[in-house]
Amino acid sequence: MTVSLEQLRRCHFAVDLGASRTRVYVKGMGLVVDQPSVAAMNTRTGALIAVGEFAEKMTGRTPDYIRVVKPISGGTVVDIEIAQRMLRHLLGDKIRRSLRRKPRLRAAACAPYDADPLAQRAIIETLVGLGARRVELVDTLIAAAVGCGLPVERPEASMILVCGAAATQVAVLSLGSIVCAERLPVGGEAVDNAIVQHLRHEHELMLPNQSVRPLELALDGNGLTPYGPASTEIHGRDVATGLARSVRVDTAAVRDAIQTPLMSVLDGIGKVLRDCPPDLVADLADRGIMMVGGSALLPGFDQLLREATGMPVHIAERPDVCAVQGIGAMLEGRIEPLVLDPLAA
Repeated sequence: MTVSLEQLRRCHFAVDLGASRTRVYVKGMGLVVDQPSVAAMNTRTGALIAVGEFAEKMTGRTPDYIRVVKPISGGTVVDIEIAQRMLRHLLGDKIRRSLRRKPRLRAAACAPYDADPLAQRAIIETLVGLGARRVELVDTLIAAAVGCGLPVERPEASMILVCGAAATQVAVLSLGSIVCAERLPVGGEAVDNAIVQHLRHEHELMLPNQSVRPLELALDGNGLTPYGPASTEIHGRDVATGLARSVRVDTAAVRDAIQTPLMSVLDGIGKVLRDCPPDLVADLADRGIMMVGGSALLPGFDQLLREATGMPVHIAERPDVCAVQGIGAMLEGRIEPLVLDPLAA
């Protein structure tokens, strides 16, 4: 999945297909799409009813003949046809007409670290269906590091933690490449599910699909740290009676419930550091870890990593759009390549 900056400069638009949100960057226009990766289908006619935010609002509120689907899971396209139709509607007629006028339309896309050939092929076919004649794949870790301003082209270590909805990726970068990395099947959705299960088992309470994210309900303030609020009120449906009910939840118990997915992330960071050359680890002691991705905003997550690793931990200015902004910067030619000329004999 190594692609040169010269090839990326020839691309006309870039796509970041995330499990939670889909983002599209068009050369010369900037970020034009930032919508949930959700589509609503009419199962009787096969028609696409809604996409993006409107489709997400329909989740759990539709009649039998309307199905709300997520064609992207963990950065992998699981339904190419619906993903193509969703992208067409998200782009709109005006942007699609301007792209169709480009001779030999080229596209770039973010792909998860260590994505298998089948997953890469699904991403390529999705964009080919939009009219792209050629598709370049860029590792999400590299794109996110560029987007948050890390000096990835220098001969020094940069550590990045991409906290996605379905997966977490951690890597050490140097000289514009990945030195060592790990992809963990744990993300914001796993933490959400741990909280949902805790509320169901301990309080016999079910949360509606369209409620505010469980994390934001249960973990306000300092969230994962003991300095946060002692308790918080949660509204949901009683499992036994089906009636609306409110309970006051001990946030310490919630912190215990989500330790399992968070410990998996810490284990992944430890494995990457163990595989990393000592010289680069020495750099990281001062530079620390950069967190990007929507789940990086989990209250107190950065403090938890800081205490567990003893390293500085920083959150990017706009962690949710770092990957697409990084690949957009490559398209626009704002990144200077590192030239390593062979020495003359």
